[in-house]
Amino acid sequence: MYSLFQLGEVRLLSGEYLLYKEVKINMIPGILKKKLDNLYDQYNRPRYVHPDPLEFLYSYENIRDREVVGLIASSLAYGRVKQILKSVSYVLDIMNPSPYLFIKNLGYRSICRAFEDFTHRFATGDHLAALLWEMKGVIARFGSLNDCFTYGLSPDDKTVIPAMIFFTGQLTAGKNKPGHLLALPEKGSACKRMNLFLRWMVRKDRVDPGGWRNVPLSKLIIPLDTHMHKISLMLGLTARKNADMNTALEITSCFRQFAPNDPVKYDFVLTRMGIRDDLDMNLICP
Repeated sequence: MYSLFQLGEVRLLSGEYLLYKEVKINMIPGILKKKLDNLYDQYNRPRYVHPDPLEFLYSYENIRDREVVGLIASSLAYGRVKQILKSVSYVLDIMNPSPYLFIKNLGYRSICRAFEDFTHRFATGDHLAALLWEMKGVIARFGSLNDCFTYGLSPDDKTVIPAMIFFTGQLTAGKNKPGHLLALPEKGSACKRMNLFLRWMVRKDRVDPGGWRNVPLSKLIIPLDTHMHKISLMLGLTARKNADMNTALEITSCFRQFAPNDPVKYDFVLTRMGIRDDLDMNLICP
């Protein structure tokens, strides 16, 4: 076991601080960083995206369309990936050519009728219509989803959690609720899908299309799902058994030691191992 010191502090939702905490990881930190950087250089490429709902964002150059598509695709990113792609494609086929103009120009009843036959696991057409309607309201009030999110972000915030709480609060303020399509960070959820949305919209490299302004990369949180949790446990980046927000913060603080200004940099390449058959854990785990 090797020590990795998490310099600085991260406040967990419980109020506990991770301050200069010594984490026992399963390989020399320098070797782990080299492996992570090699993975990033080799696999952080568009040809490794499929199958992933991220691929839908590439079709939209206009940021107004892209942020709408990103929130829809990330909100539906649970369950089997084949069904996720099918559900997102179904929704966008109705909303194209401009998802932004679709929600801007239609009333609530028209949106409900458009998706009355939609289902995705536990989500119904009513849940989706509520999400789209609340997105319409947020855009009307703030100008864009991006502007709404940054309104809730302070320069003193160490992570995006306060902005996430404000953003999801705005998206659930109406009488029609999107249900579990939006996780609420104040309840302790890891908010994997919201953090995934933020990674797509804030980062810009060969994979993540970006487009959002005024959200520092350094404040992003790892999108914690079962694959990332398993890898992090194997590497010793966390010992927490629950894949909740506190665990996501702890893992993020470890990745911040390797990429201080971009702690979610390695998320895409690491999660490929749980999605693609041509990549396995031996590429990173000791």
